[in-house]
Amino acid sequence: MAFSQFPSKGGIPSGNTAGRPSGPVIGDTYYNGELGLLEIYDGTNWVPSSAPAGIPTLTATDVGTSRAYGSGSIVITFTPGINGGSPYGYVGTAIIGATTYTTGATTAVTATLVVGNSGTYSVSGTAYNGFGSSPSSVPLNLAVTTVPQAPSSVSATTTTASTNVNVSWTQNATGGKVLTSQTVTAYAGTSAVTSTTVSTSATSATVTGLTDDTTYTFKVKATNANGDSLESTASNSVTTPDLFTLDWLVIAGGGGPGTGGITGGGGAGGYRTSAGTSGGGSTAEPAISFWTGSNLTLTVGAGASGAANGNNSSMSATGITTITCLGGGRGGRNGGNNGQPGGSGGGAYSGGIATPGAGTTGQGYDGGFGNSNENSGGGGGAGSVGSNGTSSTGGNGGVGVASSITGSSVTRAGGGGGSSYNFPVGVGQNGGGDGNQYPSGSAGTSGAANTGGGAGGSNSATNGGSGVIILRYPDTRTITIGAGLTGTESAASGGYKRATITGGTGNVSWS
Repeated sequence: MAFSQFPSKGGIPSGNTAGRPSGPVIGDTYYNGELGLLEIYDGTNWVPSSAPAGIPTLTATDVGTSRAYGSGSIVITFTPGINGGSPYGYVGTAIIGATTYTTGATTAVTATLVVGNSGTYSVSGTAYNGFGSSPSSVPLNLAVTTVPQAPSSVSATTTTASTNVNVSWTQNATGGKVLTSQTVTAYAGTSAVTSTTVSTSATSATVTGLTDDTTYTFKVKATNANGDSLESTASNSVTTPDLFTLDWLVIAGGGGPGTGGITGGGGAGGYRTSAGTSGGGSTAEPAISFWTGSNLTLTVGAGASGAANGNNSSMSATGITTITCLGGGRGGRNGGNNGQPGGSGGGAYSGGIATPGAGTTGQGYDGGFGNSNENSGGGGGAGSVGSNGTSSTGGNGGVGVASSITGSSVTRAGGGGGSSYNFPVGVGQNGGGDGNQYPSGSAGTSGAANTGGGAGGSNSATNGGSGVIILRYPDTRTITIGAGLTGTESAASGGYKRATITGGTGNVSWS
């Protein structure tokens, strides 16, 4: 007996797709003449019997959050295809460039695929069963993200004038998302001591609030919406300077008198300080944050020798603002009536038409006017304008300014008194010299040394008082007064030592 080439349906229902039995149960079979397939119901769908798995559909999701740079993650969810046999499992792939990542065979409908760096991946999948694998699904393009890559090439530099440290670095990959912040952290040894948040575009920052005389390294991290990068490798180590607070008083040399019989008083030397009121009615200036191992250059201005302005005093160092005080202005004289400008201005000669010298803002005041009776004006002081000459007396010098930088209050930088013509002379104030009485009286007097006092008006060679620089610092420090300077250091008192520099030009330093 011959066998039929095709098996008999044997009671299996048949028809087109629309004719499939209603209410099927798992295992029911059906000849689908429209598709030319023997189908079996799997509990959800009619699927080809004894055929490779159908092409799956899939979704792919970037994990992103908290994923380390270089370790992106994709969650793939598979849906069985209906154009083939029932799947036993799936294989997912992700391709970027020439690199392919795969889940391997998995029976789960959801699989996590760990890939490399952030970027756009082509994600697809296949299904398999005992009769073979399906073709690959239509690829999906998925942007995979991670936390940022750690910054690199971190470098730290410090200056001698501040505990602030400048830190620079190189930005690297952002992990596929824009940065939201960057953080610079200072380490003393292995301990994090302070962190500074900077803008997302920054490649350098100044870290403040550090302790002096301490060694630090610095690390930088970047942050995006997924989280923080690893910290960079540590920078080079830097040591902040050994800082201390230095208060100061700088006074320039006082001005001389004019020449001739009757002359205006010399102006006081310019007066500036961080320890009290500065000249010209100004407030105290800031103390200096200085450091051991560096030089502070000082010049103490000499007083005027005869009819001249006093000499400037100054204090300077790399990393601080230079402090300069101008010498006091010379007094006016017969044949040269006007007083000269300076730290404080010189007094004017008599005659009614002469003008006094102007003081310098923040250092001292103007000199006084002369009188037509040939009574000259007093020199300006650090604390007030020189008095005008009157019909019956020469003008007094302007007053000085008090400071307690040495531990007790001392008033310095007063103006010299003006000359008179057989009338009472102008009186010098706070280091300023008295004027002379011409022609019958005594000569005028010089300004006092190391007060910056202006000379009294005189027909003889009187001089302005020399300036002075006084420095106050913690008693844990010891000063070295270099060559070219004359000065002394006091014993410790009240938590401080003081150095009084009375002349010359040179350097001081501390240990």
